[in-house]
Amino acid sequence: MGLFVFFATITLCLVVDSSAVLERFEEAPKPDGSLSFLVIGDWGRGGAYNQSQVAVQMGVIGEQLDIDFVISTGDNFYDDGLRGIDDAAFNYSFTKIYTAPSLQKPWYNVLGNHDYRGDVEAQLSPVLTNLDKRWVCLRSYVVNAEVAEFFFVDTTPFVDKYFTEPEDHVYDWSGIGPREQYISNILEDVDLALRESNAKWKIVVGHHAIRSAGHHGDTKELVNQLLPSLEANNIDLFINGHDHCLQHISSLDSGIQFLTSGGGSKAWKGDVKWWVPEEMKLYHDGQGFMSVKITQTQVEIAFYDVFGNVLHKWNTSKQLSSTL
Repeated sequence: MGLFVFFATITLCLVVDSSAVLERFEEAPKPDGSLSFLVIGDWGRGGAYNQSQVAVQMGVIGEQLDIDFVISTGDNFYDDGLRGIDDAAFNYSFTKIYTAPSLQKPWYNVLGNHDYRGDVEAQLSPVLTNLDKRWVCLRSYVVNAEVAEFFFVDTTPFVDKYFTEPEDHVYDWSGIGPREQYISNILEDVDLALRESNAKWKIVVGHHAIRSAGHHGDTKELVNQLLPSLEANNIDLFINGHDHCLQHISSLDSGIQFLTSGGGSKAWKGDVKWWVPEEMKLYHDGQGFMSVKITQTQVEIAFYDVFGNVLHKWNTSKQLSSTL
């Protein structure tokens, strides 16, 4: 009975679907069919670099919007991921930071490059979910929320330099070899899931940016390998972290909104590249987070700074499908 209540409370359950390769989860929308969530990235620093202050404001906005879950865009624990399932950083960088009642909802996480410098399997372990029931972390997976479907992509293995120029970093590549086959499988699985999706809104989440004017800039491997599938399948939003900023690029070429929420802690990098003004809707070189509200006909996004001030709002709409 206790296990049933747990799953019912957070409306999270694993779906066995023989037609899908990626693991799938169900997230129930509100009775009116709407869905609200927050997005945070690049955060786990034991509360330092304004992580705690951002968490406080997330709690405030989360309550106002009555959020259903939180999305993390990766680099969950600095500087080198978790050392193991018993690493105290999980507690002092996650559980004891995001304590607001509104944030006691599922956290859907992807792995970032800093997470790959630690024990990757630790972050993927169900032991962490036993320690904090909010924690959901897989390499690549799908969350179906009826009005929208979310496709989480493990982007770190795509990036060549982590393999060819690791510098003094040691990456945990266990579980992805051979690399070429691993990437090929991700591309095939994500493309299939996107093609089979009947969701009104399609949202893809990864750690690395496809389009960014920030320090790291565009991730050429994703531009060349992943973006064609996203464009062909008419996704609406691509959400990432990696660059420690808040950013909204509205592509004139594809219609995809490229949204960076990587301001969970250390920010103010200071090197911003020029971008086409017609596409650059927001660039905030500082800490903060993002909110999204979705209905059958509309998506509304907002970016907030470390004080909870609204930096930027944007919305788009689609007509309801006619039924005969």
